[in-house]
Amino acid sequence: ESHDNRHVIQSTFDHLLFLVQEVWGYRPCLWKMVLVGMGAVCSGGLLLLLLYWLPEWGVKGTCTHTSLRDARTLLLRTTDEFRQWFRAKVHVMLAPGRKPFDSFNLQSTAQLPNGDGDHGVSAEEHHGKFAQRQPAQIHYFTHHSTKYYWNDETHNFELYKLFFGENEIAVRVPSLFKLLIKEVLNPFYIFQLFSVILWSAEDYYYYATAIVFMSVISIATSLYTIKKQYVMLHDMVAAHSVVRVSVCRGNKDIEEAMSTELVPGDVVIIPVNGMIMPCDAVLIHGTCIVNESMLTGESVPVTKTSLPSLGEEAARRYNMEEHKRYTLFCGTHVIQTRFYTGELVKAVVVRTGFSTEKGHLVRSILYPKPTDFKLYRDAYLFLLCLVGVAGIGFIYTIVLSIMNKVPAKTIIIESLDIITITVPPALPAAMTAGIVYAQRRLKRVGIFCISPQRINMCGQLNLVCFDKTGTLTEDGLDLWGIQRIEDGSFSPPESEAAKESLVNSAFVACMATCHSLTKIEGELSGDPLDLKMFSATGWILEEPTEEETALHNPIMPTVVRPPKHAIPEASQSNPLTQNMSCEIGIVRQFPFSSALQRMSVVVRRLGERHMDAYLKGAPEIVANLCKQHTVPQSFTETLETYTRQGFRVIALAHRQLESKLSWHKVQSLSRDLIETNMEFLGLIIMQNKIKQETAGVLCELRKANIRTLMVTGDNMLTAISVARDCGMVRAHEKVIIADAVPPKDFQSASITWHYTENPLTHPCFSRLYHFAVSGRAFAVITEHFPHLVQKLVLRATVFARMAPDQKTQLVEVLQSIDYTVGMCGDGANDCGALKRAHSGISLSELEASVASPFTSSTSNISCVPNLIREGRAALITSFCVFKFMALYSIIQYLSVTLLYSILSNLGDFQFLFIDIAIILIIAFTMSLNPAWKDLVWRRPPSSLISGPLLCSVLTQILTCLVFQVLAFLLVRQQSWYEIWTPQSDACNVSSSSLSHSQNTTSPHDHKNIRNYENTTLFYVSSFQYLAVAIVFSKGKPFRQPIYKNCKTYSVLLIVSVMYIVCVPHDWRITLVVIVIVNAAVSFMLEVHFRDITPYKLSVTDLFFRLENCDLHVANDRWGSSFLSWLFCQRNKAPSVRYMHLALELQDDSDWPPRPSTVTYDVDPGGCQQTSLHKE
Repeated sequence: ESHDNRHVIQSTFDHLLFLVQEVWGYRPCLWKMVLVGMGAVCSGGLLLLLLYWLPEWGVKGTCTHTSLRDARTLLLRTTDEFRQWFRAKVHVMLAPGRKPFDSFNLQSTAQLPNGDGDHGVSAEEHHGKFAQRQPAQIHYFTHHSTKYYWNDETHNFELYKLFFGENEIAVRVPSLFKLLIKEVLNPFYIFQLFSVILWSAEDYYYYATAIVFMSVISIATSLYTIKKQYVMLHDMVAAHSVVRVSVCRGNKDIEEAMSTELVPGDVVIIPVNGMIMPCDAVLIHGTCIVNESMLTGESVPVTKTSLPSLGEEAARRYNMEEHKRYTLFCGTHVIQTRFYTGELVKAVVVRTGFSTEKGHLVRSILYPKPTDFKLYRDAYLFLLCLVGVAGIGFIYTIVLSIMNKVPAKTIIIESLDIITITVPPALPAAMTAGIVYAQRRLKRVGIFCISPQRINMCGQLNLVCFDKTGTLTEDGLDLWGIQRIEDGSFSPPESEAAKESLVNSAFVACMATCHSLTKIEGELSGDPLDLKMFSATGWILEEPTEEETALHNPIMPTVVRPPKHAIPEASQSNPLTQNMSCEIGIVRQFPFSSALQRMSVVVRRLGERHMDAYLKGAPEIVANLCKQHTVPQSFTETLETYTRQGFRVIALAHRQLESKLSWHKVQSLSRDLIETNMEFLGLIIMQNKIKQETAGVLCELRKANIRTLMVTGDNMLTAISVARDCGMVRAHEKVIIADAVPPKDFQSASITWHYTENPLTHPCFSRLYHFAVSGRAFAVITEHFPHLVQKLVLRATVFARMAPDQKTQLVEVLQSIDYTVGMCGDGANDCGALKRAHSGISLSELEASVASPFTSSTSNISCVPNLIREGRAALITSFCVFKFMALYSIIQYLSVTLLYSILSNLGDFQFLFIDIAIILIIAFTMSLNPAWKDLVWRRPPSSLISGPLLCSVLTQILTCLVFQVLAFLLVRQQSWYEIWTPQSDACNVSSSSLSHSQNTTSPHDHKNIRNYENTTLFYVSSFQYLAVAIVFSKGKPFRQPIYKNCKTYSVLLIVSVMYIVCVPHDWRITLVVIVIVNAAVSFMLEVHFRDITPYKLSVTDLFFRLENCDLHVANDRWGSSFLSWLFCQRNKAPSVRYMHLALELQDDSDWPPRPSTVTYDVDPGGCQQTSLHKE
């Protein structure tokens, strides 16, 4: 145990959700609890609130350090960048046996059938075996729906799947009372409560009532939304979560049980008509057709086969990720099963409850990762600055009041009132309004958002990764042609595969059988590529019924045959020959694996004694599994010809199996034994057309200085061709393929750099290059050349043959060099990357889109620029609203401070009018400006704490201060000025009755509210609110201009008719002049500061414009030039890593590597070195 009693816990099977966490042990301390109780009483409960908001203080303030073994309370802290604190209570449970962790050895008693161990040992047998032992106390705690148990041997809390509990994903809907308490204890509402009490003490009942009314509405709306989300999630999870299942435990007969009673090791029977899986289970007998759209977003049903019991794969330990093609996941729908005579479809339960894949998905919603965005961090710092300003006013008020001998009660109330004025109470609501409006606008264009805070992040996207198939290109494939092998070489391409002459060929037989198609309600269903390939043959697929299967020997569950009219005449004349040669039964299927990039089947032609194996997959993979003499010498050149033109190429292979192989033996063979020594059959050439919108969208993103990448599982040259066709790689730019191989036979790992075109020698064009990296090369470079990874991804545009986890890894690498990454995809392979990116955009509307923050109802990438436009508009709106709310507080603070100097203040209705009629209307209407129609190459700023933005705010504060002081001093210099009394009449005789009624008041105005200074400052400050709202409402190039938002101008009409006491007509004209000059000065200052912010950002992006020989950079205005010099932007190093790295590589003469060079991994002493050798 470490010296500071600190340990690290980590979820081994929940690695997708839970991060490594540090943990400290504590036990209650009586004297600390007494002190805290006394402090809570003395502070009126504020100390308890502080300890509630800061759990680490709460634990340390009431407990003392102790060992984890003796702890009763635990303090947890995540080790990620957020460093979140959590408090957990340690519970005790009784377990049978002295050392339960040693006794319950699941590895020996419930081994999964890779070793075909006893998978039927039940929890009841365990209980009986150890029933004679005395129960032992087990300490555990629960965190984020996961239980951690204390292990005496490792002296740490660990995850044990021994104590399973009920198989239930319990989403408990909190009561309204609990939600209300949690919401009300928010620091914002506590501050509101403090403010209301203070205003009530000042007799500001109307204003206090209005704030209470708004707070109640806000709380009610928030509670309704939260409750509704909990109920929706509960209903989604509860649907089909508790079902009755057939279970086989031990050597007992099959029994009925509730799904909540399932534990790992149980064997469940999958019914013929399918079911919704209540747990994660691995198939040990039979085959299932499964719809996994709830988890993956892929609507195409997939085939799950039984776990191999023999061969190399069976010898390996079961791993959820490696063996997912044999695993039925919780929440997925088993549509139908494939079974054989006397055999039931069985699966062994491996995970239950929140440990399942569906449990991971639910927890990712219940406990989302915090949104890390610089704007929000800066907002808190800015509020702290406002608190500092409030502190100055607090001290000023106390000193001034003491000098004027003000009563102590008044001093306390007025000094505290300054704090409530300086910190804007409506800030959170105003900031949220802009995001809500953006969310509504996105919904109107078919983009749905489940994480609204990420909308602002979309405004900072500077790189977007795209999947290829179904995203950049059409989802469906068209068969362009086939190219068969004849006499060891390629025959000429053929456009049709359904010709009579090819019916009996192995090539067409492979096309007709090597797929995972199935019939669901009479319709063929499966992968689009398989559907297109099978339909091209014209053959018919027939699946036997349950009765037919029971009557026949276990020979073939599925049969394919050509239509009668397609059978050659010679065969038609003899029915026996027809049946013997044409009907093919699929005996066993090895489903497609994205890791292996292939699939295969074992078939038997009716009437033949031997079986055949057919294989299809990526050409490079298939060629390596074939006998070399069967692969044409022109294979590489032919493949390259097609892939350069953007075709998708699939290779086919065949092998005749030994006649001694029986049906039962085939069922137990591993695919490695089948998929070897194949004979190459030829190529299928599929055409994958680029979507109509793709090129235009990518061009728009490039003009907006947003980098685009292609991340696909397709062939490298096909991907490069598509990248050129859609404009991702332009005609004059070269592509460098980084081909890496791992170490082998005492040879170190190496990277060969292939140039797809001859390098250009023009000094400008020499820098126009893109890297293309395959999934295999990416894995090798990540492991053996880590120092090159960031250099590669900086200029890599095409990533081909990427596995799903590699896509996620790539997103993380891009984020590590400070890119704000977007990911756009449509299928199962993209789910991890969609969740990991700053902004994931799913083109699939299925249930798995819950993994993505954004979902588009349009199936093309036109949603990406729409999302970025709205993100930029929302981000700029957030800046505008924040700056306006800060200025509103400061303007009111200045007015009240000046009035305090004459022992006056604003009145109840004045505060009410300012906050309700002006501020709320402006704050909520200035967010209505929609996004600008075009994407510009500049991005909005991401930080509030920057020189130009701070100067913008400070200059506006100084401007407002100058004009308020000017008006305050000028009114006291007027000839008609006097200390105002109810009998004062500074107006002329023609004053209206309305004005006269406003001058009439009771003789006792103990707050001294009605006076000329108050009227003047109130009038000037009211227009200052409107002026700063207009100048801060930034329009082009990110939002529509302010003049299109007519709702804001309604405030101007209200303000123009307001005054408190009657003043002469000339002074009203003077006030109008002061207001106009104030607005003009504010506007002129903001225009110059507005120009500097984009310039600051353009400095960091200028390099990439130069890289693309785009020298059309707009000239700076003199204000921008001066301010950039003032803030030392000319010589400042880039703040983002990718720009810093780009500038370094610009001066590196050895980068990019020269054509046909090889980089070796030389690692004799543990360090990486690079050597270049000319081939």
